[in-house]
Amino acid sequence: MDSVAVTLRELLVEEVRHNPYPLYAQLHEHGQAAPFGPGERYAAAIFGYEAVDAALRDPVFRVLESEIADRDGTRWREHLVLRTLRDSLFNASGDDLLRLRRLFGQVFTARRVSAMEPVINRLTDRALDRLAAASAGGGPVDFMATFAVPLPADIIGEVIGVPDGDRAWFPTRVRAFDAVLELGERSFRVLRSADAAAEELVGYFTRLTAERRADPREDLISELVQLQGEDGAELSDQELLANLVIFFNAGFRTTANLLGSGLDLLLDHPDAMAALREKPELCPAYVEEMLRYEPPVHFMARYAAEDTEVDGVPVKKGEAVIILIGAANRDPRQFPDPDVFDPQRVDNRQLAFSAGPHFCLGAALGRTEGRLIFPRLLERFPNVSLAGEPRGRRQYFMRGFEQMPTLPEGAVPAFR
Repeated sequence: MDSVAVTLRELLVEEVRHNPYPLYAQLHEHGQAAPFGPGERYAAAIFGYEAVDAALRDPVFRVLESEIADRDGTRWREHLVLRTLRDSLFNASGDDLLRLRRLFGQVFTARRVSAMEPVINRLTDRALDRLAAASAGGGPVDFMATFAVPLPADIIGEVIGVPDGDRAWFPTRVRAFDAVLELGERSFRVLRSADAAAEELVGYFTRLTAERRADPREDLISELVQLQGEDGAELSDQELLANLVIFFNAGFRTTANLLGSGLDLLLDHPDAMAALREKPELCPAYVEEMLRYEPPVHFMARYAAEDTEVDGVPVKKGEAVIILIGAANRDPRQFPDPDVFDPQRVDNRQLAFSAGPHFCLGAALGRTEGRLIFPRLLERFPNVSLAGEPRGRRQYFMRGFEQMPTLPEGAVPAFR
């Protein structure tokens, strides 16, 4: 490997935040991984497809467990957002991870996801009606606020058991909660806002689980409180509430970003959009390529449980690494012409859903949502177009547009 070092500053430059792919391409010229410079909080960046896939599966690289976090002090325990993350699947490992995946994974089996297709179609048609009503005056409509965010919130709300009328309350609080996971230093303002959001979210699910104990329904919350039993030996109250927060958050934000970035890609590639409109059965391959080309999550952090190395880069026990999933999905050694959006790409084993023990439990649901939603969207609005440049895609974690002005009825915009 050629000598190259990475700095966090490079990744956090505003221009790179909006478009990290040129930097990823430069990194790929030097191998699979690179060290961070002296004084950085991370020991290495892992960006090659082969090394990223291996690191995500390697038991040497661990999530942020309590004992690891405590090495830098225990003040993190004063923050509800950090305790909530620690009690969830997000930072579980070993037997705890296996137990939680078994309990929560039962709702995302292929059979149960398949049985949800009529519900997804019904909610999609309702969201399309909402989009049509919003555009009835002929002006631009924010695709994210009107369609891409509320639709997956409705879907995961149906799965978990969040009442219809409550779902619009979540997005603002979820964005504040998730901001604490973004790459870079956490400001006190971000942490305080995330704590406030965590308090509201945990409080909401505390009330909802109490209601389901008294009056069970056909939803995930009711199943889990019944499994929990009276002693909570299988699932503690803290774990139940933390995972409900995380499942709802991830369950709609990742799909919302897939819908926004996916539509933007289709509009940038009209031939591909026309082919999908003509043959909706092609959509699974389109969804995989959208996830490869613009994954909703670009990085994961891991910690070495022992001394190791990646592509010749040493990582000492206790040191942190950044695993750049977004870069791995553009590795030319794995994907020919990686910067070309090609829905016909073969052997598209993208890593947007991670790999190994923390492979996304909701992957089957997310894929199903994309497969069902895009064809219905294009059938209902065959001439949809952009009314302005989409704005706000600058995150590495939960990466997606904040606003996406569209003309659903297809009036030709002046800016393109």
